[in-house]
Amino acid sequence: MPAKLDRYDRLLLAAVQEDARVSQSKLGQRVNLSTAAVNRRLKSLADAGAIERYAACVNPNAVGYGLTIVVEVMVESERADLLDAMRQSFNACEQVQQCYYVAGECDFVLIFVVRDMAQYVELTRRLFQDNNNVKAFKTLVAMDRIKTGMHVPIDDETS
Repeated sequence: MPAKLDRYDRLLLAAVQEDARVSQSKLGQRVNLSTAAVNRRLKSLADAGAIERYAACVNPNAVGYGLTIVVEVMVESERADLLDAMRQSFNACEQVQQCYYVAGECDFVLIFVVRDMAQYVELTRRLFQDNNNVKAFKTLVAMDRIKTGMHVPIDDETS
């Protein structure tokens, strides 16, 4: 169930999602609240889980990770302990940017950033081929980054 957000909360979320480095006094001017009120609301939004974290968006090419790969993973067994072990291994891998447990033809979808195909091959051995619970995996190599990010639309609807 989504957090109960008022107009000010939504304005603040939209603003910090766009630029998390903006000062609280500027945020206050932007949304017509005092700096103290902005501070309280941001803390409350973080405590409620509406703000998961503050982070910088790093261009993978700028740090040598020029290859993006999408992988669909099919599992042998959906036993909870085996799925949990897979989740932990995917979560521990720094090259996995995103991981989703999904319904449909596959069980997991992962987004990797890797330096080159050799690094991806090493990861496939460690994460998939050496894992007895992986039935199959399908690799899709991104040819271009069209749109990336974690931006969530913030609308005016009250919840």
